[in-house]
Amino acid sequence: MISFDIISANPKILESSLKNGLIYRAQNKNLISVESHDLRDYAKGKYKQIDDEPYGGGAGMILKPEPFFRCIEEVKEKTVYNEIIYFSPQGKIFDQQMANRYSLSENLLLLCGHYKGIDQRVIDKYVTVEISIGNYVISGGEFAALIFMDAVSRLIPGVLNDAESAITDSFQNNEIFDSPHYTRPELYEGMKVPEILLSGNHSEIRKWREEQSKRKFKQFKKKIKKDK
Repeated sequence: MISFDIISANPKILESSLKNGLIYRAQNKNLISVESHDLRDYAKGKYKQIDDEPYGGGAGMILKPEPFFRCIEEVKEKTVYNEIIYFSPQGKIFDQQMANRYSLSENLLLLCGHYKGIDQRVIDKYVTVEISIGNYVISGGEFAALIFMDAVSRLIPGVLNDAESAITDSFQNNEIFDSPHYTRPELYEGMKVPEILLSGNHSEIRKWREEQSKRKFKQFKKKIKKDK
């Protein structure tokens, strides 16, 4: 079982995914636990301020260090974390191998940034690894946290109905994507399911799928090279 603690400036963003889909099912099966912590609950003062202008000037707002420090210290009193993760553009790019590794964890603390980010002192004192979900900008770390939890949780035995699904997913092998898939009807708008898939010859079907997967990966590499 993996325990996820999430510290967020806007935990309502998380609510829909935590109450639906794979993450919800995994919680119901007691294979993961998820607890979100509202940063504003750890802010002081009448207005519970959690952000402020950056020193040195510049656009945007920065999440203040005090609420993070208070929240992290509180949760650390109850839990020893394998990692304290902050989702940031400069982090390690999240991939399938990282998901595989984190699926063996027991307790993970996820810090979600917002606005222009969080005070660097939070990162310096507590964060053990920074992770990026890609080279693009999103409005908050909550979306990254959900992607991370989904990718990790689906690898836990019992979360998926078909145990083989996670093993055969794209990216489990560094040089193989998943093969094309077809279902009924056999013929639709002039497009027919490949004959090999209707043959019942499982060894030949497996060979065809492997070839198609490798072809997809070669096309992907060519496209990447061309785009550069």
